[in-house]
Amino acid sequence: MADGTIEIIDGRARRRRWSAAEKLRIVAETHEPGTTIRAVAARHDVYPSLLRTWRRQAREGQFVTQSMAHFVPVRLSDAPPPRSPLVAEPAPAGLIEVVLPDGVRLRLGADISTIALRRVIAVLRG
Repeated sequence: MADGTIEIIDGRARRRRWSAAEKLRIVAETHEPGTTIRAVAARHDVYPSLLRTWRRQAREGQFVTQSMAHFVPVRLSDAPPPRSPLVAEPAPAGLIEVVLPDGVRLRLGADISTIALRRVIAVLRG
């Protein structure tokens, strides 16, 4: 190969497979000023006739590439995300439901001791 790399093609795959993105990238090189098809073909170790075929296929829109991943802008904030409005669901029988001012709901068994309930609330407020 022209760039010093060696490609080994085993018995089952007699020809290289080029992805549509690779073909489009190579074809784009042929459109750079001062570049010839022969030079680009030699650089990528393909026949100039194959490169001309790829150019024609690209003009006709025959290469379909998968959409590339894109970055999206992200803004970080120290404020917690807004809570969705709580839908009032009745507590099942035998449960005590406590709704704290910040929207946290506690559902506790009716058999919980007062001391344990105070500890849980103190931890949540702390």
